Amino acid sequence: MTSDLSHHHQPITKLFAPAASRAELERFEVAADRVANFQRDGFLSKVKVLDDEQIEALRSELAELTKTDHAGRELWYEYHSNESDDPGAVLFHALGAWRLRPALHDILWNPAILAPAAQLLGGPVRFWHDQLFCKPARHGGVVAWHQDYSYWTRTQPMQHLTCWIGLDDATTENGCVHYVPGSHRWPLLPTTNLASGMEAIREVLTPEQLAMFDPVPCELKAGEAVFHHPLMLHGSYENRSERPRRAVVLNFFRDGTLSDSDDPLLVGVDAIPRGQKMEGRFFPLLTPKL
Repeated sequence: MTSDLSHHHQPITKLFAPAASRAELERFEVAADRVANFQRDGFLSKVKVLDDEQIEALRSELAELTKTDHAGRELWYEYHSNESDDPGAVLFHALGAWRLRPALHDILWNPAILAPAAQLLGGPVRFWHDQLFCKPARHGGVVAWHQDYSYWTRTQPMQHLTCWIGLDDATTENGCVHYVPGSHRWPLLPTTNLASGMEAIREVLTPEQLAMFDPVPCELKAGEAVFHHPLMLHGSYENRSERPRRAVVLNFFRDGTLSDSDDPLLVGVDAIPRGQKMEGRFFPLLTPKL
């Protein structure tokens, strides 16, 4: 049986060197005008977080995990070899990789991610859960328009942050993420099927929201990340290219967030009673105490 890496609340390899001092961590912070842009638009793109060695290590582990007979498959929170309803439009999507493989575990402590995450959250960062997405060449499926917090209402208050990290160049041709700038100021919207068509969202938007619905693509180089607000409306279209579109997504929340459910917050995770602080083995504090 594969060892469950959720017991380790520090890096177990040397792939991501943690910051040794406050000054070293601050080297990874983004400029104040970029933080202001995040507050205005709801997302912050083109933040370099991975080097070539790190990208290759993560790609290798992802390739192994897309094979359904891989070791450790009992540890996933969710696993969908194809979340699409259309077998000809593949969308690999899985939650919980940090428990299975060392690089996907250690990326949580990458200071190039944690420094801007702490800035955007305005305080210490805890881990919520990860996601892997893979759209294969030529027939990768869509990720329909949604707000992340629509799926996270079992926590309070709403102080989450998503970091989407490209393992390939993400372009309009291969299905990069699109955002609706300013939509993070909208209220919570009803959910639609994540792997359904891109037009379903129009059925739940008000006339005022439809008038503002002007998506922009977020193209990234491999190793770059985009951070977005939990209410930011986003989605991604098909992969029509000859290249895969692979990504690691890390979801964070600010330290002090509370459980809003007496049920387990993720499949296979011990329940945290409603009103109690989210912490412990599955929700480690990632920000170093320097």
